[in-house]
Amino acid sequence: MKAQIAGACRTQEEILDEEIRRSEESRYNHRLHGVLLVSRGLSCRQAAALIGDSARAVGYWVRNFERFGVEGLREGGHPGRSPRLPESQQKVVRQALRRTPAAAGLTADQWNGRVLSNYLRSKLGVELGVRQCQRLFALIGPTSSQS
Repeated sequence: MKAQIAGACRTQEEILDEEIRRSEESRYNHRLHGVLLVSRGLSCRQAAALIGDSARAVGYWVRNFERFGVEGLREGGHPGRSPRLPESQQKVVRQALRRTPAAAGLTADQWNGRVLSNYLRSKLGVELGVRQCQRLFALIGPTSSQS
């Protein structure tokens, strides 16, 4: 199937591969086919060779299918670890970060990872390390006063 289409630089295989990867639904169907081949007795390596993916990817799809059913083959939103801060607490943190640390009852002049960690511990009873609090700034967005 490596034949060139008249007047085109791409092979039929490249065109078909591009079409498979074009949308979330077609990628989902592609993963379904890979898992189906394994369920019919092919190894992950054999299935991967037939569908043009790596054996590791096919193995990952099979494992997700075994754990989560067909939903494990869909993109995004896979079941996983719950966030350390539920949405309700994230809302409280967002509101606090819009003000100065002093307005939130702290002695610091600017928000930083250490100050946020202390705030979470004292106000919400949540233990997050300084580095995790720095990552939280990126998720929550800009603050009123951040160093």
